[in-house]
Amino acid sequence: MPRRILHLDSGREWRGGQRQLLLLADGQRAAGLEPLVVTPPHTALLSRCRDHGIAVAAVRMRSHLDLLAVRRLHQLIRQWRPDLIHAHDARSLAIASVARLLHREIPLIVTRRSTAAPGRVRQYAKSATRVIAISDAVAAALHEAGVPPDRIRRVYPGVRPPVVAAARDWRTETGWAADDVIAGVIRAGSDIALITLADAVERLLPEDRSRLRLITFGGTMVGTERLNDVPLFRVGHVHDMPAAIAGLDLLVQPVAGDGLGTPIVEALALRVPVVVGRTGSLGEIVDDGVDGLLVPPGDPVALAQALSRLLHDEEFRRRLGSAGPARAAQFDVSRFVAGVEAVYDDARRTARAWRGRSQ
Repeated sequence: MPRRILHLDSGREWRGGQRQLLLLADGQRAAGLEPLVVTPPHTALLSRCRDHGIAVAAVRMRSHLDLLAVRRLHQLIRQWRPDLIHAHDARSLAIASVARLLHREIPLIVTRRSTAAPGRVRQYAKSATRVIAISDAVAAALHEAGVPPDRIRRVYPGVRPPVVAAARDWRTETGWAADDVIAGVIRAGSDIALITLADAVERLLPEDRSRLRLITFGGTMVGTERLNDVPLFRVGHVHDMPAAIAGLDLLVQPVAGDGLGTPIVEALALRVPVVVGRTGSLGEIVDDGVDGLLVPPGDPVALAQALSRLLHDEEFRRRLGSAGPARAAQFDVSRFVAGVEAVYDDARRTARAWRGRSQ
């Protein structure tokens, strides 16, 4: 029979972690494995897994100590008999750790996506056979929090190659001129990002500000306004992000989030040069000066210098964009699935060796 993997995710929203889990389960099933995704009822992950024909079980997970969830998971383990359990967040790890007390022979894997290191991260060292870090930055944060380095494995997330039937025509939508330079801005809903962006724009020369046009993604759609004399279009949440990115001249993310930055990888694949904060996981995507530019996070002077260089040098923008697809290929979904599979094999070997010593 195919190896059985029980995936556990307690998230109620559709975010990067849920997207990665769906990609992983799809890839595992294509490889002949048998994934089962356990997630709360009425979530987007549950419905999308069903749409993809992936087996699911709905289990409410209200807290880290939800004993009803522990009991239900224990029943699933006894009935379904997985070869491996993969928790995808701290809450699901806590629940899986208790449910697994009578099934210690089953390896327990957990994925960590954040560089934050609260005290709860120490449970990763106690409970998990292996911890998958989505970046070197996350791996370093886990080590600093007390997780032994021999339990940590870095596996970059996977990003499907963006398919764009037609790039979004921002110039037609906004009435901007053909020679204007349109920069998309990610995480503009953050106060720090907005302040940094405003300060950077203010430091640009007047002739630079006259050519720059800004589009912010996320938050509420407001329409066109001005940011230090530069037209800014707040588009809000976008359904087809690849098409939106393909219509840009460059993409900026001045403040890094916890994740690895799927829109940045998609921009690289679409030959759109990027400017990102040199911090956390996001700084590992870009090779500075080769396929994009890295700036210190929250530094308006550095951001202004990067924007000015890209505004003035069209050939430099083209050169950065042409190097993007090769870099984006490093985050291919098949590499992601293969990397996780290697962690599984390593964990299973460790579990077999542990059982051999205990007998």
